[in-house]
Amino acid sequence: MRYRLTFITGVAVGYVLGARAGRERYEQLRKSAQRVSQNPAVRNTAEAAAHSGREAAGKAFDAVSAKLGDRLPDSVSERVQSLREQRNATEDDWGTSNT
Repeated sequence: MRYRLTFITGVAVGYVLGARAGRERYEQLRKSAQRVSQNPAVRNTAEAAAHSGREAAGKAFDAVSAKLGDRLPDSVSERVQSLREQRNATEDDWGTSNT
């Protein structure tokens, strides 16, 4: 009950502070978030993280499928295969730079 009360209090305080800040502050925060998300360094870092995640997921799938063998459900195998085919068909160098 204590955590629920703390959460509700936090929501109320956030609402009041947000209402006082107004639309201008909201627009200012939104524009700064857009600038950060459109920064080439941020985009490259996000792309590199996504690429690393895809590689790790592929390695994990290979390790699991080697241990499980044919016990892996066909639906999982088919889905992974289709995702690999899509990724290979649409791979390009967009978003990579030397920055």
